[in-house]
Amino acid sequence: MSIKQNLQNIKDTIPNEVTLVAVSKTKPIPDLQEAYNAGQRIFGENKIQEMVQKWETLPKDIEWHMIGHVQRNKVKYMAKFVSLIHGVDSLKLLTEINKQAAKHNRIIPCLLQVHIATEETKFGLNEEELNELLNSEDFKKLKNIQIKGLMGMATFTSDKSQIKKEFNSLKSIYNNTKNSIPTITILSMGMSGDYQIAIKEGSTMVRIGSSIFGVRNYK
Repeated sequence: MSIKQNLQNIKDTIPNEVTLVAVSKTKPIPDLQEAYNAGQRIFGENKIQEMVQKWETLPKDIEWHMIGHVQRNKVKYMAKFVSLIHGVDSLKLLTEINKQAAKHNRIIPCLLQVHIATEETKFGLNEEELNELLNSEDFKKLKNIQIKGLMGMATFTSDKSQIKKEFNSLKSIYNNTKNSIPTITILSMGMSGDYQIAIKEGSTMVRIGSSIFGVRNYK
């Protein structure tokens, strides 16, 4: 099936109020152009240099989402154009994003990453660290970032009940966080293998790659 047909099939399975991020990391520019021609405007990348190259080449009405783990020394390369940074998991990183955003006279939207999986390798804050960050004086001084919501990744497992439980715990943390930041609207959870469970558990944004572009070829 073509990228256009894949996109249409996925859009048919997700509610209108759920945002689809097409995860285009490692994919060549013609593939992104094909998705763009089919109406997709939001793309997710996990390497800043690759995202910069694609941003320079592709149409300027694309929203670029940084979905990978962010190294602080690379923030400056995307600060002038990035639409949303997903995986923010420390005050140090937020401070750097704020600094680079100020240089471009921008307010950069961010999602705070919460650790919900059993795997140790996944990044993210636990609920206590999240609350500590949000209540800290240093956080309150940051004027060039805007927290738009939370994101998290479930354990890579075929056990659907475990995935459901992890998404459910993130939804509950999201509801609690809404008390301190009533303006948050994004709960980003769910990927190609588990996005339908995520949507049932309250996700408002899904990140789908291989189901659109086909299996990734990591060299």
